[in-house]
Amino acid sequence: MGTTRAATQDIRPLRIVVLNLMPIKITTETDLVRVLSNTPLQLDLTFMKIKSHTSKNTPIEHMRAFYKDFEVLRSQKFDGMIITGAPVEHLDYTDVTYWDEMTDIFSWARTHVTSTLYICWAAQAGLYYHYGVPKHPLPSKMFGIFPQTPLLPSLPIFRGFDDVFQMPHSRHTEIRREDIEAVTIPEGPSKTASPLTVPEGSPEGSTHPLTIIAESEESGVSIVMARGGREFYITGHAEYSPLTLDTEYRRDLAKGLPIDMPRHYYRNDDPDQGPLVSWRAHANLLFTNWLNYYVYQETPYDIEAIH
Repeated sequence: MGTTRAATQDIRPLRIVVLNLMPIKITTETDLVRVLSNTPLQLDLTFMKIKSHTSKNTPIEHMRAFYKDFEVLRSQKFDGMIITGAPVEHLDYTDVTYWDEMTDIFSWARTHVTSTLYICWAAQAGLYYHYGVPKHPLPSKMFGIFPQTPLLPSLPIFRGFDDVFQMPHSRHTEIRREDIEAVTIPEGPSKTASPLTVPEGSPEGSTHPLTIIAESEESGVSIVMARGGREFYITGHAEYSPLTLDTEYRRDLAKGLPIDMPRHYYRNDDPDQGPLVSWRAHANLLFTNWLNYYVYQETPYDIEAIH
């Protein structure tokens, strides 16, 4: 922070809105609050829900007490937004019952939020809606902890990162590098809610609005940045707690579903020995860097000035 700004600093909490699409909402809330709270910044957290879908796995009293419909929040502006994954990978986007409301929220975020994190299915859905990037089915579930390489390590989002970091993944579909690289800035006025810009750090003369900033030889593309950091698309689950993959694995085994043991997760590949946690430090750093460099330092003090 510069001297002038520090001398005139007037503090207000950052307003963060979370669109939680996960079925076990309380678990997801806990996971996100854990990584968001690892910062000295003051946060005012709001949970959003979609009106066109009713959660079957979370008590209705909890939803009424802590969640607000998008329509209630539509007129408000937020410094940051997180959109979670959802268990609808097997469906085409347009077959998702709440797709129309989702796309309305995607467009709204571009004019009402400073920076948005799209996670797992939301990352795929956001890339498809905004840029036409398709998803592809995988022959088997991408399930486990996979090493990721930052491709632009000088970006603020990677400040303090090692040359390799770990990230949990749990998905049946993927987005591919060639599809992302095929996206170019269209000639003439953009039809999206806000202008497409080439992200900082892209090669000089680039006409690509999307930049892959982290990927893995095993799990593929993991983080895509757009609009200079106003959008991040994360295909994994950095926010997962140590036991989340274990719970998913044992749940599917109990149901008799075809599921392989999560890779690089259990000590000595033995479920009875429990998980070896290798992603928690970078997960905290990822969310802290996002809050500091892409939300706090980019958002106007007058939140109504967000556009």
